[in-house]
Amino acid sequence: MVLLKQTESFRVSVKSFRLLHLSLKTITMPTPLKPAVIGGIILAAVALTAFLKNQSVFIEKVLAKHPVPRLSSRPPVPENPAESPTVKEPATPAQDDPEGSIWTASLKNPVSSETPAANQTPNAFASSASKTKIQVAVLLDVSNSMDGLIEQAKAQLWNMVSVLGKARCDGATPQIEIALYEYGRSSNNARLGYVEQVNGFTRDLDQVSKNLFRLTTNGGDEYCGQVMYTSLSDLQWDAGKDLYKVIFIAGNEDFLQGSVPFTKACNIAKQKGVIVNTIYCGDRLQGIREHWNLGAECGNGSFTYINSNAVIDDIATPYDDQLFKLNQQLNDTYISYGAKGEESKSKQMEADVMNYSMNKSVAAKRVAVKGKKELYRNDNWDLVDAQEADQGFASKVDMKTLPEPLRNKSRAELKQYIQNVSAERNKIQKEIGSLNLKRESFISAERSRKAGAKEQTLETEVEKILREQAKRFRMVIE
Repeated sequence: MVLLKQTESFRVSVKSFRLLHLSLKTITMPTPLKPAVIGGIILAAVALTAFLKNQSVFIEKVLAKHPVPRLSSRPPVPENPAESPTVKEPATPAQDDPEGSIWTASLKNPVSSETPAANQTPNAFASSASKTKIQVAVLLDVSNSMDGLIEQAKAQLWNMVSVLGKARCDGATPQIEIALYEYGRSSNNARLGYVEQVNGFTRDLDQVSKNLFRLTTNGGDEYCGQVMYTSLSDLQWDAGKDLYKVIFIAGNEDFLQGSVPFTKACNIAKQKGVIVNTIYCGDRLQGIREHWNLGAECGNGSFTYINSNAVIDDIATPYDDQLFKLNQQLNDTYISYGAKGEESKSKQMEADVMNYSMNKSVAAKRVAVKGKKELYRNDNWDLVDAQEADQGFASKVDMKTLPEPLRNKSRAELKQYIQNVSAERNKIQKEIGSLNLKRESFISAERSRKAGAKEQTLETEVEKILREQAKRFRMVIE
């Protein structure tokens, strides 16, 4: 047994350093990194390694703090025969989601023909079509001149999600789905107008963040009409007429390039109730000369401009370090399950490292989003979220896919353990929310104290547009 534990510890350590190596490769820049950035990467990587090595220790501590009675080891009889692990149905692949994310859960009874129903993600979003929803497609120019735009996109993701998370429609918080496209890369398929879908609509924010960090620039032709048309045709836009469905397309060069006219895309947008907003990287008058205002007018949206080379705003606050400590504690409450559980948990940690490598402000905004359970959910790999979505999940999950300290527990013991960890998570998220309010107030005061007009960036303009357009759909952003 000692040898097995030592072997497992060694395996986790090796995987941690592999993740560090991948993170360093991902954020490699053509110019040397600043010492502060390198220090941030090292600190985040050390935290990553320590966490992965001590996951079993954390589980045992929770069990020691919240002991549960040892019950019969016999598996419980399902209350509902339909929940029996022996039930099988053909699987239906999820569109716009090649990596098999949580949106397989929104399909009707997604059960693999090779895997028992007990292993499936809880059907938390099966009725999502009837709920308030916001769908956002971000279309980014990745031609040679757009390095600054990509950097801003990485940083603004968490602010955009945070702003949308403050929206209320009839007292409810909307579900948020984000899709990402790149255009203008010469290595993409020329027959498709050099357009490529990076990810379809998803609520997996870790994956969206990771995808943004993967983006690089490469010279090519920027066909705005083509990428608009492709995103409108290929994505699974909700059929609801009263939902906020929006496109943000950002870039430069003439908007009229390519064989697909933007008016053709606008006609589809109107049919599907999708608003098109255009963001020109450069001077406003130049953007008008290059016809970017026409796309917004046609798409019933807004035209604006940004300085894509502006430095990302980074205001240090007295609350940042405490937020990062709470983030580490929050990560401890995520307990993986399923075939991709461990991989997804590693992705969560990797996204932390990547965002911390940019600056503290970006990392803090990510922590703030993770502190809101309605925004940051991982039903497809985390036991706590899965149990909250399906109260019978603890009696169905494949015990073999759980962390080793949990595999030999009875179903009742597992359910009690999940409840204990859930209570701990709720407490941490509440602390994060309270601390983030103080942080936002501090930043607001600092900005008011500084003289001069605030420079327009992707973050400021997307937030301004979201706040204004949400009103059209009976939404109030607090």
